[in-house]
Amino acid sequence: MAQDTTVPKLNFEYWLDKAIEWGQATTLESQKDVCLHLPQLQEFLHQLYETIKHLGPTVAIQQFPLIGQLLGRLCWNPFVIGYDESQKTLMWCLCCLYSSEPQNAVELKANSWIRSLLCHLLSSSKWESNEAETSTFISALGYTSADYYCHLVKNMVVSLVTELRENQYNGLNIQESISATRVNAISIFCVPLITLPDLTPLLETLLLYHGGSSKEILSSEFLEAVNEAFLKKKISLPESAVFSLWLRHLPSLEKATLHLLDQVFSIQLNSLEEVARVIKDSLLPQAASHPAIFRIVNEIFKNALMETDGTPEVMTIIQVFTQLFLQAYQNENNQKFPLKAYFPYHHQPLVRSLVRHPFELPTTYWSQHVKHISDMLKAIVEDTNVSSLTDLFEIWFLVACFGDWLDIAAEQLLKAAVEPDPVLWLLAFYYCPKNENQQRTQTMVEAQALYNHLMTLFSCRNLSLKDLEAAVHRVTGVEQCCNQQLTTHLLTNFLLFSSGGHKIAQECIYHITEITDTSKEVYNLLIRTAYRFNRSGEENQRTVKLMNELLQKFTLKV
Repeated sequence: MAQDTTVPKLNFEYWLDKAIEWGQATTLESQKDVCLHLPQLQEFLHQLYETIKHLGPTVAIQQFPLIGQLLGRLCWNPFVIGYDESQKTLMWCLCCLYSSEPQNAVELKANSWIRSLLCHLLSSSKWESNEAETSTFISALGYTSADYYCHLVKNMVVSLVTELRENQYNGLNIQESISATRVNAISIFCVPLITLPDLTPLLETLLLYHGGSSKEILSSEFLEAVNEAFLKKKISLPESAVFSLWLRHLPSLEKATLHLLDQVFSIQLNSLEEVARVIKDSLLPQAASHPAIFRIVNEIFKNALMETDGTPEVMTIIQVFTQLFLQAYQNENNQKFPLKAYFPYHHQPLVRSLVRHPFELPTTYWSQHVKHISDMLKAIVEDTNVSSLTDLFEIWFLVACFGDWLDIAAEQLLKAAVEPDPVLWLLAFYYCPKNENQQRTQTMVEAQALYNHLMTLFSCRNLSLKDLEAAVHRVTGVEQCCNQQLTTHLLTNFLLFSSGGHKIAQECIYHITEITDTSKEVYNLLIRTAYRFNRSGEENQRTVKLMNELLQKFTLKV
């Protein structure tokens, strides 16, 4: 027959009287008395915990009105908390009294008091301030103060991790399962101790813990604190724990993405290798292998691009992120999700063509692939169903994320025998997606004229700035920004890849960017091209050397 766990059976008043009598065990007599009663006290605390663990904070306090006074006194007795599992049991009892959703000022104050006690139980700094009161006990164990508290924290963490993992594996055993309220309370008590290295296993276990509740059981304060510490590199966590954090707490994912943008903007954008390293270290591309994370990060990037009026720096960051995401996605041994999960509202054949990395194909096939992309895109854009600017922007953003194919398209116009119209249309769409008042059509006409002019000069080995004056005037004389950017793109590629362009590249590009406001566009084009060359092992050392020289010039100017 089950024992009736009422107040008299628990001898509650007896142990409260003892706790008052002992105080903090500062005298020899009280220390001896505490040591004599420690086994019985631990048994009492275990019975108390078993009694209140399913009651909830309100009912527990109603049944044991003086429970706070008892636990508070015992938590400050170094002999009690140093004995066997008493500290752990005290902590569990405190967690049972914590209100995950406080309804009034009394419950808020009680939560604050509980947090302070939990911090005290694991904070060596607070205990060390009372070293005179605990030195006798610690010395008797043969430890120094630092060693003692280090072992205490480690043992406490191991105990908690074991409890949580056993509960996770035994989740169907309702009687033994840990309540969501207690798990929430554990996460709360971790908040002020987040950066303790010994606490990392517990943080990982909590982040990977999923109870039976449909609601989030970890406190938002805990999730925010872990994310903040991780972003500031104050803690190191396994990738699985970080991914779980971002999946279960959207504000943390948003903050991590915005933090990445700030971080990249704060560094000197000398090379995309450095940008790629920073982005990869953030773990966001790897986390984006989960479609929910990818779509949210993509939306944040999209908003950042609109808020900055399509600045080239943001677009370059998005393109590098997309490349790293695809690497992580393709490196997964078991790809759990199809591409449609990441791009659910887009034309899937177009998506599959864009995600193909240029280096997966022979260079002789690039022109054909670019034409294929352009033909599909044109059919979609000119479809009468694509009527709203929102739809058009979504299509444009998809193409813009895969910037390698756009840069390759501009290069193929000059370096390979290609059919120019589909390639020029693709570039015209990128730089001028809207066709209001025939803007894109006019851009296409002017780009075609510029292309024809450049091709007549492509094989000339002795070029001067005067030879390119017509092209330069075409760039500087057009007011529409989209056409100005496209013609600057084509002209820069001509100077990089033509026979005679190298000699006048610095003079010509400097002249153009002085007159127009395209310095950032040219600079980002150069670092993108250099990045692709470095990854592909491009052997044209003359072009690589020229790009490096131009980048050095532009570093001071941009």
